[in-house]
Amino acid sequence: MREKILAVIEKNSRIDIHDLAILLGESEIAVANEIADMEKEQIICGYHTLINWENTSEEKVIALIEVKVTPQRGMGFDKIAERIYQYSEVNAVYLMSGAFDFTVFIEGKTMREVALFVANKLSPLDSVQSTATHFVLKKYKDHGTILCDQIRDERMLITP
Repeated sequence: MREKILAVIEKNSRIDIHDLAILLGESEIAVANEIADMEKEQIICGYHTLINWENTSEEKVIALIEVKVTPQRGMGFDKIAERIYQYSEVNAVYLMSGAFDFTVFIEGKTMREVALFVANKLSPLDSVQSTATHFVLKKYKDHGTILCDQIRDERMLITP
């Protein structure tokens, strides 16, 4: 039942317990208890609303920063990640395989604000060797949801 609950609420966290129970063929109490257990076990860590900020008047800049680090003895990647994710600007930190160690997603009001975060807070950390900042120019799809109007092919069909 857990996997079924997770599959449904991952796509629609606002689904009513009653509707979810009907969909799964389970009792409301059983579904509610299972969700409560998964929250206690930190399988379910939060509920979020996906907002298309381009359709608001709010100015936001989102950046993906590749970070290469040298883990310090006794500190490892977890401690470095913890130092990075403590900053309020940071939305996500992922340990990666490949050419760099972490991917850090941050949000700011301007590109300059993001650049200052990298220069003043992230780069000076003892373990950080290098960073590469990439700015998100446009989101087409986020968390499985298409955010822009789908492009229609408006060319005329010509047949021989």
